[in-house]
Amino acid sequence: MDPKQECVTCFAPGHITGFFTIHENDDPALKGTTGCGIVLNRGVTAKVGVGPDIKETEIFLNGSKNQAPVTSHLVASLASEPVRIESHADIPVGCGFGASGAGALATSYCLNDLFSLGLTQNEVVEAAHIAEVVGGGGLGDVEAQAQGGIVIRKRPAPVTKGGLLDRIVSPSFSVHCVALGKLSTKTTLADSSVTGKINIAGKTAMKNLLQSPTIEEFMRQSRSFSFELDLLSKGAKDIIEAVENVGGFASQAMLGDAVFAVAGPGCTDAVIRDTMSEFGTVFSSTIAGTY
Repeated sequence: MDPKQECVTCFAPGHITGFFTIHENDDPALKGTTGCGIVLNRGVTAKVGVGPDIKETEIFLNGSKNQAPVTSHLVASLASEPVRIESHADIPVGCGFGASGAGALATSYCLNDLFSLGLTQNEVVEAAHIAEVVGGGGLGDVEAQAQGGIVIRKRPAPVTKGGLLDRIVSPSFSVHCVALGKLSTKTTLADSSVTGKINIAGKTAMKNLLQSPTIEEFMRQSRSFSFELDLLSKGAKDIIEAVENVGGFASQAMLGDAVFAVAGPGCTDAVIRDTMSEFGTVFSSTIAGTY
């Protein structure tokens, strides 16, 4: 960016949903999901600038100009003049790691600061959530990303609209991931047969998790949920089987053709990484917001 321009840089973490249930509402602020997921210490950094030379809003992701419907909606709702946004994601995009939500949340923080909007934390989150829903990027990532840790979304929507969050208590740990390909959240959620399966399996998973709120139970319920949905590619199934064979836990990142895994009591992070590396590039992250 031109040094004469004013700019603000903010970061928001990625998020992997293990299982979820969809809650429809005509109001995008009230539409969302319940479920559970883990917040990563890797995510998206957004740099937002304004200045006399910026005549129209431009959005770049990892150096390439991007349509970015989610961020575009956010800019339209919060910015009073055109901006230039340069975002960098150190998580896979479009593969179930919450990159869209992270980009929206980071940009929402930037716009609040840049234009002195005076929004509170919850209001910043609400603006990003609405942009996610309207732009088709996701339904529940933003709330979790603003919370950190292993987040249980007990009631849908931002807390400003009655949402309710809790967390699984856990020491910090590492999660290991392999992204095999993209899976369109918007297209997948437009299939009523898929959403029907999601809501049945998601309610069961939530009930079981709340009876035993541990990371191990979260992984078990996530695995069960992913197999119930039957959106797993052969490659993803093979990775899950391989991880389980060495004593780890693994499941599909929702919604993406990707697998995330954690070490079990009988194996180590190194073993999980080595096992997964046979199927693709492994990226690892610690979990944000744990003790």
